[in-house]
Amino acid sequence: MDKRQKTGVLLVNLGTPDSPSRSDVKIYLTEFLNDPRVIDISPVGRYFLVNFLIIPFRSGKSAALYKQIWTDKGSPLLYYTRRQAELLQEKLGDKFVVDFAMRYRNPSIESAIAKFNSAHFQKLIILPLFPQYASASTGSVHEKVMEIVSKWQVVPDIRFINSYCDDPGFIRAFSEIGRKYPHHEHDHVLFSFHGLPERQIRKADLINHCLKENCCSTLNSNNAFCYRAQCYETARRIASVLDIPAGRYSVCFQSRLGRDPWIKPYSDDVIRERASLGDKKLLVFAPAFTSDCLETIHEIGVEYDELFREHGGQKVQMVESLNDNPLWIDALAKIAEGAAGS
Repeated sequence: MDKRQKTGVLLVNLGTPDSPSRSDVKIYLTEFLNDPRVIDISPVGRYFLVNFLIIPFRSGKSAALYKQIWTDKGSPLLYYTRRQAELLQEKLGDKFVVDFAMRYRNPSIESAIAKFNSAHFQKLIILPLFPQYASASTGSVHEKVMEIVSKWQVVPDIRFINSYCDDPGFIRAFSEIGRKYPHHEHDHVLFSFHGLPERQIRKADLINHCLKENCCSTLNSNNAFCYRAQCYETARRIASVLDIPAGRYSVCFQSRLGRDPWIKPYSDDVIRERASLGDKKLLVFAPAFTSDCLETIHEIGVEYDELFREHGGQKVQMVESLNDNPLWIDALAKIAEGAAGS
């Protein structure tokens, strides 16, 4: 088949250091945190905050954490993202050419897109591996791709996948993994999503709807692009498939940075609260992540487990991410085929 008749599919994940050394972690954090969509304050304020406060004090601690999750295959996030691309290529067949990239560090979006440009594909699909839309994740990927292709002499048909928080295949894949840990054998279920500063939610809210009572109780035209509302919708759909009653699960948000208010409730606060209520076993899903990484393996699997035990609990059981699960590859294939119009 002529390459020009094929469709290029680019999977994009957040990123990972090249190694768990402090120098490589410092390079990664510097690129990541200096993105204006990630820390969306004034350029001068961001420069001094990131380069003179966060990086000097955080890089060493982060490097120590990365060393704990690093495997003989390297970064778990990089390994599973590569596997997803390989398996998706097998699933889609020769009508598609699948590659992957990281928004920060390697392999870069620039290098992956350059290969697509030299192949002269007629159509490109940009598929960020973030089920829920946020400016700091999906928005940043889209901006970077547009920045690169805007310099091409010929810009092909490009389809940007915005979100798939309620995609049936995505929900099914996470639900089936969750079945390995029957919820009735745990006292409570948490759906822990990556947090965002409240200001980013407000910036995306053009009708003053978000961050109010019951604003995320349904996903509708008023909050269709609200990250928090999409997270709640994902949780509701997984809970529905697994028959988890509304009173037996909570939605919460992890990984906050700095002193500004982030979207609530905070995961660590909810864990303390559940322990104070007498819970002994918690089951935790992390449906903002499609590959296991520092935030799932260590933050949930280690730090939250220790926090829960400190306050009287016995066990935090993390539900592993989608990784290379066949149902997830099926879901990715359907998303890509739908975007290609095939």
